[in-house]
Amino acid sequence: MLAAPAAAASLSVEVDGVEPGAGRVFVALCTGSLAEESCRIGQSGPAVAQSLRFGFSDVPPGTYAVAAFQDLDGDGRLGRTGLGLPTEPYGFSNGAGRRGRPDFSAAAFRLAEPGTALRVRLTRALPAR
Repeated sequence: MLAAPAAAASLSVEVDGVEPGAGRVFVALCTGSLAEESCRIGQSGPAVAQSLRFGFSDVPPGTYAVAAFQDLDGDGRLGRTGLGLPTEPYGFSNGAGRRGRPDFSAAAFRLAEPGTALRVRLTRALPAR
């Protein structure tokens, strides 16, 4: 017997800690790494409330991590200092990266069935200026 292909899954991501009225919030699903080139499935929306919900559908089952940030300066990228510290609010699934450099394995989760939901909290590495 042949195995049936795995059905596509859906994922709901609630992003908390948004600074309302400032720029856009970007959310991406990452595969294998948290590097930008590994985070190709993404969405964005205006920062209109302290909490925003993003929905992803028809996602192939697999292991993913969620990366999110609030683009306060409107350049479409996560701002960083010369040392690489984020200057804008950011967050990862499972709370990864709060106490040091984010790691894919710490942020990873298995997406296997429709209706999966998770929460990502944005935080700042540096105080707001």
